[in-house]
Amino acid sequence: MKRLYLVEPVVALYAFSSFLIYPLVQQYVYRRLWQQLTNTPYPVSDNTSRCAPSNSSSNQTDFHKEVQKQASLFSLYSELLSTIPSLIVTLVLVAYSDRGGRKITIIMPLIGTLIYTSTFLTVSFFELNIYLLIGSSFLSSLFGGISTFLGGCFAYIADLCQDDRQKTLRMAGVDMMIGLLSGVAAISTGYFLRAAGFNWPFLTSALCQCLILVYAVFILEETVRKTPADGSDIDGSPQRPGLRQLIFGLCQIFARASYKCKIVLALLIIIFTSFTFTYIGGISLVTLYELNEPLCWTEILIGYGSALSTTVFLTSFLGVSAFTYCGVPQLLIVALGILSVLSGLIMVAFAKTTVLMFLVRIPMLLSIMPFPVLRSVMSKIVSKSEQGALFAYLSFLESLFNNVGSAVFNSIYAATVGWYPGLAFLLAAGLCVIPLSAIAAVAFIGVDVSTEPIKSEDGTSEEDGQPEKDDDTSPLLSSSSVNT
Repeated sequence: MKRLYLVEPVVALYAFSSFLIYPLVQQYVYRRLWQQLTNTPYPVSDNTSRCAPSNSSSNQTDFHKEVQKQASLFSLYSELLSTIPSLIVTLVLVAYSDRGGRKITIIMPLIGTLIYTSTFLTVSFFELNIYLLIGSSFLSSLFGGISTFLGGCFAYIADLCQDDRQKTLRMAGVDMMIGLLSGVAAISTGYFLRAAGFNWPFLTSALCQCLILVYAVFILEETVRKTPADGSDIDGSPQRPGLRQLIFGLCQIFARASYKCKIVLALLIIIFTSFTFTYIGGISLVTLYELNEPLCWTEILIGYGSALSTTVFLTSFLGVSAFTYCGVPQLLIVALGILSVLSGLIMVAFAKTTVLMFLVRIPMLLSIMPFPVLRSVMSKIVSKSEQGALFAYLSFLESLFNNVGSAVFNSIYAATVGWYPGLAFLLAAGLCVIPLSAIAAVAFIGVDVSTEPIKSEDGTSEEDGQPEKDDDTSPLLSSSSVNT
């Protein structure tokens, strides 16, 4: 069978199959908890007012609040049990992929996702105890997570592309593909659920994931040559064990950098992690908030809302492209993305009608911009030999703060949903001050850190030995290359 160097079909089907069930997971848990706590069928209606005060007794309103609390705690337990294994596996697989091949970082998370989806299908079909789903989250996390998968896919593309422009365009195409395919899947979930129930969407997702596995195992070609049996690298230099090599590389990133580079790199990492924490923490509550009073959205409206939310992948890419073409400073692009999230979260906290909840998506259209720009900025600071360690570290931090943010804000939502559900969103918006303050600190330094010398092992700087790279750097704080 002829093998191909195309990872895009894997990403496309993975995005479709994942977002086909992602909006359904919280809805399924919510309905099962409703049945357990109230001993009554879940109130299904063709309109959005099935739990409005005019149609609900005081007891039913209390039921909704209790179900909201238990559903958020369920998400909290699931996140806590899956976080640590996923983080460890992400570090090990990303470190090992430089020697063992990129495909392992793609195949392992696919197996974990298939286990997770199959468990949901089994629990839904046989109406088993829903707390088995928490166990499936833990089991699937042992195979890595979405950070492992996407990290492997981007590394696969980087291996194939020698030209920087081709690499940027192909990675940007992957980002847009994720947004578009996940949007198509999300908008179809509501109709799929209403027409066929939960079982068929879970089955369809599982079949798509089986197809992805077949393609990844038998058709997708490997890009990394295997390490020789004597344990040396391809160029003959000794190769450290994967995890030890990763730790060594992380230490070297800061040990070999100049003082100003260390400060700026640390601030950029603070921006990246704090923004990840607040953004993911706030966004993870949106579906629960839409199910709660006074919105009480149906599965159709939730599907439309999820589809509109995924358009930020496309609009953020267009925003980065347009701002970069116009010469907007990179830090300003990051700040605009953070302000986009801040304004959207504030609107969510006060959204009490369906129209306003849909309008929330407008100020958040640029919310993904900080992630690719920050990665690009940090990549320019470190040397080529430290790129793998840098992105392994960023994948670890992103996965950590994704899970911690979701867990923390779910617990806050569970504690405050009874008296003010929007408080968690206001808190997330307030925490955006942290990355904005770090951006101001980097701007205050006023240094073009992309041209800061990075000391090599012999004490000389890379800038001295490679003067031809000066023209390739771009400053962070101004659109010109003139240092003040």
